[in-house]
Amino acid sequence: MKLLIREATEDDLPAVLALYAQPDMDNGKVLTLAQAQGLLAQFRQYPSYRLWVACDEDAGGAVVGTYALLIMHNLAHQGTPSAIVEDVVVSAERQGQGMGQQMMQHAQQQARLAGCYKLVLSSNQKREHAHAFYESLGFQRHGFSFVIGI
Repeated sequence: MKLLIREATEDDLPAVLALYAQPDMDNGKVLTLAQAQGLLAQFRQYPSYRLWVACDEDAGGAVVGTYALLIMHNLAHQGTPSAIVEDVVVSAERQGQGMGQQMMQHAQQQARLAGCYKLVLSSNQKREHAHAFYESLGFQRHGFSFVIGI
């Protein structure tokens, strides 16, 4: 399969929302298309926040995966930026075919090009299969993650 990873457009949003609706992600509770369009426009206001889609070129360019990447500029670390990857998802029927690996390689490449000193992500504690996947790519468990409901 030939995979193309590119920046998402408004036309991709219905497919992205369908990916997020999967049981392992948001369990069918997703934004409306209008809400997603508004948020994508906000993404573009940030200098380094992008939504990426992975498209199967052998299937007419169908969106089969997505992730968001934020390049965060820092005052610490002598101004060296860091990268945060979020909302990684591959369609259920395409999992295990190397798409997630290609998306994470793409994220690492984008972070390197931006001069980042690290790429971080977080994953829900109960998503053990996702943890094994990230570890297979060389990600290491590091520190603790804390959250508070607001």
